[in-house]
Amino acid sequence: MKKKSFIGLAVVAVIVLMAISAYNGMVSSQEKATQTWADLQATYQRRADLIPNLVNTVKAYAKHEKETFEAVVNARAKATQMNIDISNATPEQIKQFQEAQGELSSALNKLMAITENYPELKANENFMALQDQLEGSENRINEARQKYNKAVTDYNTSIRSFPKSLFAGVFGFKTMDKFEAEAAAQKAPTVNFD
Repeated sequence: MKKKSFIGLAVVAVIVLMAISAYNGMVSSQEKATQTWADLQATYQRRADLIPNLVNTVKAYAKHEKETFEAVVNARAKATQMNIDISNATPEQIKQFQEAQGELSSALNKLMAITENYPELKANENFMALQDQLEGSENRINEARQKYNKAVTDYNTSIRSFPKSLFAGVFGFKTMDKFEAEAAAQKAPTVNFD
């Protein structure tokens, strides 16, 4: 009888240890994914902080391009107003966030195209420094998106793999959504300097 209760107790202890290990592993993966989301948002914020400086520099040279400047300012405002709690984010919220960031990228591309019409602006040291910073920001954003998607892949794989999948539902762990390219990103942009 003692032997049976010892075996039963050992089995329960193993199951409890497996549950604890699974839970801690899922928490670790989830925290990594939410941290990479925060890093991505910080990268977007960096870009948003640079935009007013770029716009003011370009405005000094190209006052009649008011619509483009307004589009950049409005897109920046829209992109910076969106706050998402990634732990409760829906696919629709992430899509809206991506769309707002895409609008900002598009407006910045138009602004950069304007600079082609102003050779003296391209030579301006302040503008060149800001343009380099924005290019760096776009590269950081791309890298942050990739890191986020990798962290989400690792997390989703973790909670969907056996035996953690048994515990994931019990502990309330759900899959997270990745960043996806917008449909328009599949087509190369047209640059026209007419």
